[in-house]
Amino acid sequence: MIKESWQSVIPNFSQFEDTLIQSDKLPSLSFLDLQPRLKSTLLHFERTNFPRILFINAPDNYVYRQQLSECYKNLSSDIASKPVIVSESLSPEDLFGQYQIENGEISHTRQGLLDRAHGGYLIVSANLIIANPRIWPKFKAAVLGNACSPLPANSKHVISHPPKHHYDVKLVIVGDRMQLGDFEMFDADMRSALCLFTEIELDYLITENSFSQYIGYVKGILTQYNLGSFANTAAWHWLLIHGARETEDQQRMPLCPIWHRTLLTEAHNLTNGQPITHQHLTQAIEHKNFRQSYLPERALADILEGQVIIETQGERVGQVNGLTVIEVPGHPVTYGEPARISCVIHFGDGDIADVERKAELGGNLHAKGMMIMQAFLSSALNLDEPLPFAASIVFEQSYSEVDGDSASLAELCSLVSALSEYPINQQIAVTGAVDQFGRVQAVGGLNEKIEGFFKVCQHQGLTGHQGVILPKSNLKHLSLQHDLVQAIKDEQFHIWSVESVDEALPLIFGKAFRGDEEETILKRISERIDHFDKHDSAPCGLLSKFKNLIGLH
Repeated sequence: MIKESWQSVIPNFSQFEDTLIQSDKLPSLSFLDLQPRLKSTLLHFERTNFPRILFINAPDNYVYRQQLSECYKNLSSDIASKPVIVSESLSPEDLFGQYQIENGEISHTRQGLLDRAHGGYLIVSANLIIANPRIWPKFKAAVLGNACSPLPANSKHVISHPPKHHYDVKLVIVGDRMQLGDFEMFDADMRSALCLFTEIELDYLITENSFSQYIGYVKGILTQYNLGSFANTAAWHWLLIHGARETEDQQRMPLCPIWHRTLLTEAHNLTNGQPITHQHLTQAIEHKNFRQSYLPERALADILEGQVIIETQGERVGQVNGLTVIEVPGHPVTYGEPARISCVIHFGDGDIADVERKAELGGNLHAKGMMIMQAFLSSALNLDEPLPFAASIVFEQSYSEVDGDSASLAELCSLVSALSEYPINQQIAVTGAVDQFGRVQAVGGLNEKIEGFFKVCQHQGLTGHQGVILPKSNLKHLSLQHDLVQAIKDEQFHIWSVESVDEALPLIFGKAFRGDEEETILKRISERIDHFDKHDSAPCGLLSKFKNLIGLH
């Protein structure tokens, strides 16, 4: 196990300092410039006459569809001259157009989306088509070259031979993976060679060769929306740190135009026309956090007031502080909160009961993690027979569904403590998934989880020995808040990274899990099992024999 320094819990961009100093000289880049896969597909889609339908995996909102429209304008001058229509409505009248009849003749025609997009591109949401399934067969036929007629404005006034049009339109359907999956269920042709597929990438790998391109992209957003410029490299460093937090990866930056525009606009509004500094960006995030902080603060207050029991000092047998991420419908962000996981044992047939699962509050992934954890412990004990104990593991004071395998290491700790009767240090919280060989695997939501436990420790009193055990493979995902980084720097809070159960358990038990040492956790569990077996096979006393003889029970 390794106690991590404060430098490892935030991204380090010092190697790009020279590029940041020269940022004013870098050219501004567009969204398309950082989407090579999308750009290549759009050019191919332009050059080919078939397929005529392109699926793009992207967030389903108007901003991304409008961004695609801008991409076509930036591809080439030839493509920019073609019509690119983005529609947020897909009624039959809007799609095919309408005509009016007077004296048996067509007096007026209103163009539809297909008419306006003739010779170019029509961009629509996959959700719109799914919500209007009756128009899709005719719509698809029109895109594939079938002649279609506009609709009469008045169904009582029709003509026997309405005009028919052939359309030269390429259809771009945009939706997220769930929507595109629903579309494939709706129309099996969409899984065939009838259409192309690509996707908008939502993050960008930062390397020595690509870093300047990301800086150019941010400059392009600042220019496009008249948001000024950055005052110095400190502002750039601040943006990069929070970008890594957004992607949960120290080597990747977000490409989402909505995220950038929202943050930079709020910071620009604080500048009074001056360049954006890191203080402006800090204030923008603080204002956002304050607007969204009521629910997390109420959850923290429940812990501090003792309504929810979380201990951050002392030792307990069978009790460990796990880490969770809370998602509440109707709340825009997730937040971290420690969870008290407990285990009790009693004589039984070796069954380990997952209370969350039995109460139908545990999801499938949580159940899978529990079974893997149990399999590892059984293998480590190397027993010839099932455990002579039964155990019950539960998330205390949890009243909603629990899912994911990120608590399996914490659940293992509580089970091992209950079996060995060794106490767990309550100053340390645990997160991580366990495989059948005892390796500790990466989990999600690390920043929120660590910060949630830190806030509880901070309010209950920092002891200088509190901290979090996490998978070593998760270190690259950390981008912690400033006050937590300062506490780590001051040795008031700690982060330990581990690769296996053998590294994690000594930290919270103060004893080795297994090995040649005189006293290990596995040896202690084996001794308890042997003691139980001897007790179970011991001859009954004289009083018991007398009761059996006379038939008393």
